[in-house]
Amino acid sequence: MHSRHPYIAGMSAPPTLTADDLLRLNLQDKRTELVRGALVVREPAGYRHGQVAAEMARVLATHVKTNGLGAVFAAETGFTLFQDPDTVRAADVAFVGRARLPDPPPRGFAILAPDLVVEVLSPDDRPGEIATKVADWLLAGSRLVWIVDPVGRRARVYRADGTDATLGEHDALDGETVLPGLRIPLVTIL
Repeated sequence: MHSRHPYIAGMSAPPTLTADDLLRLNLQDKRTELVRGALVVREPAGYRHGQVAAEMARVLATHVKTNGLGAVFAAETGFTLFQDPDTVRAADVAFVGRARLPDPPPRGFAILAPDLVVEVLSPDDRPGEIATKVADWLLAGSRLVWIVDPVGRRARVYRADGTDATLGEHDALDGETVLPGLRIPLVTIL
């Protein structure tokens, strides 16, 4: 049996989208990102994912506001990491230091990588997709990426210098030089 690739023999390839195109899309009840010009659509996150992400956002926002460090962004806030083709990623929680906050705030996606990115794993997340997201964040300039796994009751920490660490539920996430003084015992958010 002979099969044909759908984008060969006169058929056109799927369109390359831009960050502006993504802003204009209106896909109800879907999480979307743009990866090298291609639209990635996922189902909404589940209950446990939302609970852990909200607690992470609460703890980070309290620390950041108390210390006047910058701004924390809620789930699904898009950041343009690369252009031409565009990549717009959305973390579950993100922090941008005060000195790097755009002034005035952009109408669409900020063209920058957050200093800290928090991704909370969902049961349907694939390891390869997570690794690609971590690489995108770090290559674009994020200094710290935390991958929190509620089911496995652990977290993985990735740093801009290429080092990483795995933490168990009795360990604590550390803001290091990105958010000095911040320590979040995993057991308090899992």
